[in-house]
Amino acid sequence: MAFVQNFPFFSIILTIFSGPLSTMLSNKKAKIWNMILIGIVCALNLAVLAFVISTGESYTYMMGHFPAPWGNEIRVGVLEALMAVFFCVVMFLCVISGGQERAREIEESKQNLFYVMVNLLLCSLIALVYTNDIFTAYVFVEINTLSACGLIMIKNKLHEGRTLEASVRYMIMSLLGSGMLLLGICFLYGLTGHLLMSNMQEAIANLVATGQYQIPLLVAICLLSVGLAIKSALFPFHSWVPDAYGYATLSSASILSSMVSKGYIFLLIKIFFRVIGFEVIIGSHVLNVLFIFGIIGMIMGSLDAIQENSIRRMIAYSSVAQIGYIYMGLGLGTTAGVVASIYHILSHAVTKALLFVSAYGLTNVSNNRRDFKQLTGAAYRNKLAGVAFTVGALSMVGFPLLSGFVSKVLFAQAAVGVSSTKMFFTLVALAISTILNTVYFMKTVIRIYTPMDAETEKEKGFTRITAKEDMGKAIAMICFVVMNLVLGVLSQPIIELIETGLAMFM
Repeated sequence: MAFVQNFPFFSIILTIFSGPLSTMLSNKKAKIWNMILIGIVCALNLAVLAFVISTGESYTYMMGHFPAPWGNEIRVGVLEALMAVFFCVVMFLCVISGGQERAREIEESKQNLFYVMVNLLLCSLIALVYTNDIFTAYVFVEINTLSACGLIMIKNKLHEGRTLEASVRYMIMSLLGSGMLLLGICFLYGLTGHLLMSNMQEAIANLVATGQYQIPLLVAICLLSVGLAIKSALFPFHSWVPDAYGYATLSSASILSSMVSKGYIFLLIKIFFRVIGFEVIIGSHVLNVLFIFGIIGMIMGSLDAIQENSIRRMIAYSSVAQIGYIYMGLGLGTTAGVVASIYHILSHAVTKALLFVSAYGLTNVSNNRRDFKQLTGAAYRNKLAGVAFTVGALSMVGFPLLSGFVSKVLFAQAAVGVSSTKMFFTLVALAISTILNTVYFMKTVIRIYTPMDAETEKEKGFTRITAKEDMGKAIAMICFVVMNLVLGVLSQPIIELIETGLAMFM
């Protein structure tokens, strides 16, 4: 075994043990250590990605000297390594973007707790990507949930009532999803006698071939699908999203919207392909249900966003619509649809983090007011944030050369190869959603670029800011804009990596 094959295990161990270390360091040292840690983990996973691309094969890694079920196992392929690298890069940029907000909105005694939650969250995301054991996946789903909840409620007493309410709502919905996920895993374990994903898939293939336990298997599939759909905020399980994203700190909101829900969706894709088998999933017709609710989510999330008067809650409702896109792609029941969904996971993660960071930049020069009326002319008071928000908005609308355009083209192409009914509803939903996206995003862009005279700005106490005054946000916004352009202009190599990784799944 090549030494580089140990790196996924090292990544999980480093991040999980970094949490206790962060509590022992001063706030400044904890921040520096976390930046170094994320950089190291990113480099490790980048080496793994290069290794699996060069070999063209996936591999499994047994942790310890004991095979399953006593030991544990991880599996590494192109798609897993790509997602791990992507999560590390986005996490790094989200953390550096919110330094000023954390200092202002989090009590000094809780600063270290923030980094503990970040370490555990990154650990859980990497573990969800790599694990080959379905019960281990459940354990890290719970670590992910607790860490995300901590990131929401860590805000100071000024917003304590709203953040606590948002945390409780998030916890209730997440625990409901976790309970259904655990029940589904228990059903599968009872049917197969295995917890390793590859062994489960073999046992389920035998059950399907012999026609045994078809109803319990369908119940298990439904429990797993609905449980992870709840946790990833698929409509109508999205009611916790606006408050959780809207009242969290900048780093927390960016991390939650861009990565947490995507980790759950990636786990669901792994279960579909590596545990149940995609052909069995198609035969169960569960994908048709996900397709319907995905399309409804695309429309309803956008309609809710149009009615919002707060820029942060508007972006949060937009996330509900974009989650609908991903489930619609999965619901098409084709490899092309899954590829489009995975690409949209990358596109949405980059764009949504960009929108949150730039929105905070706009509100910071508007007396921290979030309503659109007070954002008039904000793009002139913070020019970089204005440009960055415009790029993110255009990407969400589907402007050419940006990642959102490629996503919509991929969804449309995937729809052409399915039944006429699904193709019709997909194309209509894409058209309606694009129009609605244009309404609320372009309305915001027009608002922030509507000039406000200097006297009115002075009366309202508005300030102007340069990129040098908030270097963390500036670096993050520039990097997110570049990543968006790379995903849009160089989409074909990325799509080929996704297709290669998905083939390794199967």
